[in-house]
Amino acid sequence: MAKSTSRLFDVCLTALAPISWGTTYIVATEFLPAGHPLLVAVMRALPIGLLLTIGLRKLPQGIWWIRMLILGGLNIGIFQALLFVAAYRLPGGVAATTGAIQPLLVMLFSWSILNDKPAKLSFVAAIAGFIGVGLLVLGPGAQLDTIGIIAALAGAGAMGLGTVLVKRWHPPVSLIVFTAWQLAIGGLMLLPIALITEGPFTEITRTNLWGFIYLGLIGTGLAYALWFRGIDKLNPSAVSYLGLLSPVVATLIGYVFLQETLSVVQLVGVVTVLASVLVGQQANVSGQRESCHQSPCK
Repeated sequence: MAKSTSRLFDVCLTALAPISWGTTYIVATEFLPAGHPLLVAVMRALPIGLLLTIGLRKLPQGIWWIRMLILGGLNIGIFQALLFVAAYRLPGGVAATTGAIQPLLVMLFSWSILNDKPAKLSFVAAIAGFIGVGLLVLGPGAQLDTIGIIAALAGAGAMGLGTVLVKRWHPPVSLIVFTAWQLAIGGLMLLPIALITEGPFTEITRTNLWGFIYLGLIGTGLAYALWFRGIDKLNPSAVSYLGLLSPVVATLIGYVFLQETLSVVQLVGVVTVLASVLVGQQANVSGQRESCHQSPCK
């Protein structure tokens, strides 16, 4: 019972990360400068990453420089760049639906890298989640763009691989230091691309500053710390299902605060996504029990 309660606590705490990411859309559209998506992504990650790294006074050592370049690139730099390429070239619904393939990719990466064979029910849950997000955000007039689709799939693959590698490489430092390194390195990777393609901000208002503060502290620093903690405590596949909560939260916030409509099909999508998250968690618990039965767990 104690172990079950502890796992439920870890799941709920990790879920706060994608829930906070679900608020990004309304913050970006209502509080942040328009026309600079890549530079906004830099401002989300780089300032908080640098501040934490300088304040904690700890830098990577040895092989961890290479590993942090890989993890910071996959989870922050590459993922954010591809995410915004997809967002610019695809309708939001298509981009979100394509990104919802991440749980399936994480399962395949976990199988090949961690030798963690997924349960059959996990595949069912992943496919259901993909369909649920499609029902939630994919409009009938959505148009496809080849480069946008490739970017969305590659972005999902980048963060999916990064999620599994975080589990594969156990960091020799605290969670907050580990998070700070990735945010700083990923932000530094993205900065020159943003400045070359978009240029600097022409004006930053007080409202913009509050938006950046929220995204930096809550939507990025705290959210990624909780996400990486979840990867350490839980199965990477179980964590990836929780990411499906982000489009659900974004849709509900749009309905409540932006007077957007919510159709019956979207409600079915919400229910389907939530069901896939629950089934995915249960499938991973069952899979861990089966593995422990076959070879004693530590």
